[in-house]
Amino acid sequence: MKSILLALAMPPTGFVTLIIAGLLLGGRRFRLGRYPVLASVAGLLLFSLPIVSDSALRPLESDLPTAPPADHPPQAIIVLGAEVIRDRQPPGVRPGLLTLDRLRAAAALQRQTGLPILAAGGTTQPDTEAVGLVMQQSLRDDFQTPARWVEAQSLDTWENARFSADILRAEGITSVYVVTHAWHMKRALLAFRGTGLTVTAAPTPLDATDRPDLLDLLPRASAWQTAYYAMHEWVGLVWYRFR
Repeated sequence: MKSILLALAMPPTGFVTLIIAGLLLGGRRFRLGRYPVLASVAGLLLFSLPIVSDSALRPLESDLPTAPPADHPPQAIIVLGAEVIRDRQPPGVRPGLLTLDRLRAAAALQRQTGLPILAAGGTTQPDTEAVGLVMQQSLRDDFQTPARWVEAQSLDTWENARFSADILRAEGITSVYVVTHAWHMKRALLAFRGTGLTVTAAPTPLDATDRPDLLDLLPRASAWQTAYYAMHEWVGLVWYRFR
């Protein structure tokens, strides 16, 4: 249910939902119905501009705690899962692009530090393997970097953090790197708050551009995806602060 509500509320679908509501409302009260329609059309146009959607994403990727504490260095790497893709070929499911970005970053960090990896992610689609298990297989087969532990029960980032912390604390580990997208990191750090782990951020490369150019003033379909990530994270940050 949460996924359905988010899909209907986040841009660009949220703006389309408002347009439909405005058109239905405008059947009897044209003046009342046209306001959400006009606002939604303006929102669709604005968020189709990379300069606008990147501006919403950029603050999420800034000021991350990427320097490990000298007195308590990380002892393991937690990589948070994202999406998986159903596949007609065996084994029937593979990591999505977001998940692959995170796996690539985790594998590079493992080679740099030699630390063991925990792959975290539960089941996101019916009749498919848990994301953590798919990540474990990809780390082994695609990156030649095995994951020592798998967290496969969580339903969201909050549970990723809680369940992963339980696994690692049982192993005597209290300081970790967390690998996820830079725009997802601040929410992930909030999720790890109070778990007993000292967390150092190890984000994937930044998505938002630092130096906009004239082309960023032109509409682009990919900007709507950026806007979706940004709005999803801002809403999630507010929610996690009050959990």
